[in-house]
Amino acid sequence: MLMASSKVSYYVLLCFGIVAVSVSTFFAIGDDTVQPIRLVVNASEASARQIPDTLFGIFFEEINHAGAGGIWAELVSNRGFEAGGPNTPSNIYPWSIIGDESSISVSTDRSSCFDRNKVALRMEVLCDSRDNNVCPTGEVGIYNPGFWGMNIEEGKAYKVTLFVRSLGEIDVSVSLTDSRGLKKLATASIISSDVSNWSKMEVLLTATETNHNSRLQLTTSKKGVIWFDQISAMPVETYKGHGFRNDLVQMMADLKPRFIRFPGGCFVEGEWLRNAFRWKETIGPWEQRPGHFGDVWMYWTDDGLGYFEFLQLAEDLGAAPVWVFNNGISHQDQVDTSNIAPFVQEALDSIEFARGDPNSTWGSVRAAMGHPQPFDLKYVALGNEDCGKKNYRGNYVKIYNALKRAYPDIKIISNCDGSSVKLDHPADYYDFHIYTSANQMFSMAHKFDKTSRTGPKAFVSEYAVTGSDAGTGSLLAAIAEAGFLIGLEKNSDIVEMASYAPLFVNTNDRRWNPDAIVFNSSHLYGTPSYWMQQFFAASSGATLLDTTLGANSSSLIASSIIWKNADDNNYYLRIKVVNFGSNNVNLKISVNNLNGYSIRKSGSSQTVLTSANLMDENSLNNPKKVLPLKASLNTAAENMDVVIVSHSITSFDLLIESNTIRMPGSHHQFSTSAI
Repeated sequence: MLMASSKVSYYVLLCFGIVAVSVSTFFAIGDDTVQPIRLVVNASEASARQIPDTLFGIFFEEINHAGAGGIWAELVSNRGFEAGGPNTPSNIYPWSIIGDESSISVSTDRSSCFDRNKVALRMEVLCDSRDNNVCPTGEVGIYNPGFWGMNIEEGKAYKVTLFVRSLGEIDVSVSLTDSRGLKKLATASIISSDVSNWSKMEVLLTATETNHNSRLQLTTSKKGVIWFDQISAMPVETYKGHGFRNDLVQMMADLKPRFIRFPGGCFVEGEWLRNAFRWKETIGPWEQRPGHFGDVWMYWTDDGLGYFEFLQLAEDLGAAPVWVFNNGISHQDQVDTSNIAPFVQEALDSIEFARGDPNSTWGSVRAAMGHPQPFDLKYVALGNEDCGKKNYRGNYVKIYNALKRAYPDIKIISNCDGSSVKLDHPADYYDFHIYTSANQMFSMAHKFDKTSRTGPKAFVSEYAVTGSDAGTGSLLAAIAEAGFLIGLEKNSDIVEMASYAPLFVNTNDRRWNPDAIVFNSSHLYGTPSYWMQQFFAASSGATLLDTTLGANSSSLIASSIIWKNADDNNYYLRIKVVNFGSNNVNLKISVNNLNGYSIRKSGSSQTVLTSANLMDENSLNNPKKVLPLKASLNTAAENMDVVIVSHSITSFDLLIESNTIRMPGSHHQFSTSAI
């Protein structure tokens, strides 16, 4: 626990950027009467091995409004009026009317110019600016509050795009306002004398002040009938210019993920196949995408965040895309293997879209979307949690064989767990999911110790502590998960990929607890489980060293790696120790077989994640309650006596000095000089 001894200046490790704060020292006072536990790190090349480059990544599922109203920066909810279904009249929620029945009438019809989404909004204005029925002050029209309020920021620009048709002239005000429409933050007019055919209109709005609970409204005082469709509002500034919300995606990037699994999860399956994610319906111009109702997590998505955007996001993050597609199976229905051929073709087409030549059938569609170069798609998963369902094996084998014939290098992931029983079908990886209590999760560190080293590799694509131990993101959960990940590091000769789940939750639609990143329209924070993953951000591709704990250490688990810090181009020996117990532990660390290399005190550091109470959580009101604390480690040496506080994750980053060091499995040498 944090001890109230001498005050020192330490640092909050926030996205591995360092912000100075003053805190009580986390070097706990140990009990001199307790026999120290030995931790021995063998740094010899003979006992070391390289961790797979792909070990730690992220899993994104469209759940909790993680995408729609989340990382996808579109501000308008139900932008095409399709969420109410294809039949009209229909529900236009969350759109609402400005004005009363005497001044305006709004309904939906099927007059849109887009073949795949025919519903449009018909707005008949009954009032005018000069006749007997004068429009009320402020005009009449419609407004959209977005996803529980639009975050509009002073000085920022927002691009509003809409499609409009009318038999007469139009004079429409496009405005960003406060939540009641009383104060305009930005406004522009669309005036046209000829929109008898559907016309695309764009305006750029620059906000004059900040309001986190804003809305978009379209108003007029000109009598007549106007049809609207596909109304979009996007911030001009998005992550790398590709339509993603900056702050949320930066949180993803700060984990340095080596892969991103997408778009689900149960979202891929659907409760029924008719509502499953169909990738071909999510590509092409955004206004032509029909959108769909996700009947597992029970909300509509316009599918602006589609297959192409997921591939682009992976590229922007420098992460390998792991594409999960439907194999003809949902939660409630499934395609018989004798009829699976169209799904096989869907899978083949999806890979051609990602990897195909720009002159190929589906590669040309990708090129037309602005990405002529192929995406680096190497991993695909056939379904999600479908193992054991009647047609899974038959469907899987059909798809597997077709993919391997067309793309021999593609790595295929089976839904079936091969950690204890050998698979009865071919696969490059098998999927393993674990949601459990904190105690069970910590003990799962040894899950793969005795797993066969032959056959497919393991992909732990979903793990998290859940239930009462987790709350909505507790320290206890993070500590147990860290212990589990150290076990995966130690077994990374068989476990090649791992990711936490779920990644995001919008506080207005919490369908699952806990989650790594919590947000609303304007604010966000990482749970302790998010910050826990920062301790492993350097592990992928690093060198794993043999690390041994002495007797009486059942509440401890530890690992050691050598990694290169790209920020300073130096090499570090990182020792991670998880203390799952309720007592502080005196630890004697010995680093052996450095063979002439040395540890430098200056530049070495210690980082600790702990808090006053096991169930402590972060929140929007207190987002920094549980954060990693980083301090310089002036006692860094090959032999160190340290105290590991109870219920904590501790990392020692020891700066290595040397002329050259050879990495296991490599044929090159590199300098570890700190000079």
